[in-house]
Amino acid sequence: MDIQWFPGHMAKTRRQIKEDLKLVDVVIEVLDARIPQSSRNPDINIITGGKPRLIVLNKSDLADPVLTRLWEGFFLKTGVSAAAVDSLSGRGIRLVPGLVQQLTAARMAALAASGRRSRPARCMVVGIPNVGKSFFINKLAGRSVTRTEDRPGVTRGRQWIRVAGSLDLMDTPGVLWPKFEDTAVSFRLAATGAIKEDIYDLNAVAGNLLKWLAENYPHALRERYKLVEELPAEQEEILRAVGSKRGFLKPGGDVDTLKAAQVVLKEFRSGKLGRFTLEAPESR
Repeated sequence: MDIQWFPGHMAKTRRQIKEDLKLVDVVIEVLDARIPQSSRNPDINIITGGKPRLIVLNKSDLADPVLTRLWEGFFLKTGVSAAAVDSLSGRGIRLVPGLVQQLTAARMAALAASGRRSRPARCMVVGIPNVGKSFFINKLAGRSVTRTEDRPGVTRGRQWIRVAGSLDLMDTPGVLWPKFEDTAVSFRLAATGAIKEDIYDLNAVAGNLLKWLAENYPHALRERYKLVEELPAEQEEILRAVGSKRGFLKPGGDVDTLKAAQVVLKEFRSGKLGRFTLEAPESR
């Protein structure tokens, strides 16, 4: 499963982030709580260097809550503040301003000591495509200030947003890294919707996801798709079984596996299949 996606605008965004870093006090790195490690752009660590960092585990409503707590603890042990957030309901959002204030306390004290006027903390919001940065910013701002869609690549330019006088946020386009060396990472990015669907084979990604669910959450898979028989060993056969149960048949009676794959990915991404985290801290 060799999936690669790095359009030209992402290289431009990476350069812009590096250039704008001097304008901010804190970097807020938004991750997908279902794939906390796979959704971390390794270039961000290099670009942002020693700038104070806050990790936001977004879409926590779709992730396994037990594993989300483990990931929060994992990041805290590495010395990075972390907060689990659901940007749709707003759960966890109120924690963010306080955490930013903690990270900028020394900086603000230094500004005051030098006789500078107090100002809002300036934060750069970064993350991969479709991780929910715009939803996060809108919920934090309490109003619709950025364009949001459930697909990657919507935000194309940076913009500043004032949040209730206490924070200034710089929104940035989602950016991946030039080459995915690990096929497991590219699968997780595709399954969660971080990569455009016309880049990869939907049947392969959905089949791989079904295979993972059959191995880790067979009950959820059986219950959602009414699979009473023993689950097939091959991922293509699981996809066919799902398509057959849903009545996705082509003329002549063959299963429409593409339609089945589209439904499986849509239901996984929306949480209809359940709350799943595709990787645990100890699996790194």
